[in-house]
Parts: sequence; structure tokens; C-alpha cells
Amino acid sequence: MSAAFAERERTRRGLEDEVEILTGGTDPADEVHPEVVEAMQELGIDLSDRVPQAVSDEELSSCTVVATMGCSTLELDADVDVRDWALEDPHGQSVDRVREIRDEIAERVADLFDEYAE
Repeated sequence: MSAAFAERERTRRGLEDEVEILTGGTDPADEVHPEVVEAMQELGIDLSDRVPQAVSDEELSSCTVVATMGCSTLELDADVDVRDWALEDPHGQSVDRVREIRDEIAERVADLFDEYAE
């Protein structure tokens, strides 16, 4: 969800040539969970064809900012701004709860773009 919202913010703000988005997990799921696909589809964002990817510490170390969703024990040696958003895992949650998590992620992503725009 965070990558999709970041992609949307990047486009809205005309930053396609300035912001690269890397998404993945250190222990990715096998699929984007159906309840997440459903909640995002309500906003016109289709995640049905996305597949969770693994991301390495090396890739993360090349980033300016890394946002984790709360399940990470990430420790990077590089000068990276790591934000642990400590969000509940949407897997297995009701669609109403997934909507709440989705909306929290959307707000945090927009806030992060605002912060770096300053």
C-alpha cells in the first residue's frame, strides 16, 4: 500500500524524475493479501497484479528514507533516515480495519512527501 501511495504522490507532485520508489520486504509475503487488494481498489488503485518482492540491506542502504511498517528489525549502517511506522499487519483483518490501516498509510506517505518538499 505504501508504495502505491508513494507512486500516486510522486505523480501528483510532478516528481517522477526526482523520486525513485523501492518497495519490498526482508521477508515478503507470497501475495498481496486479498483484503488489501479490495481496500485499495476502492480508491481506484489496482494491486491485483503486484507480487511482493524481497529487498536487500544493500538496496535499502542506497535510499534516502526507508519506511518500515512495524515488523522490521532493520539496522542499516548507511546514513539512511529509517522510519518505523509501527502499523498493524492488515493480513487477516476485516476490510473495515484494513481501510483504517490504508488511510493511515496514505496520510503518512503524504506527510513524508510534505516533509521532504520543505
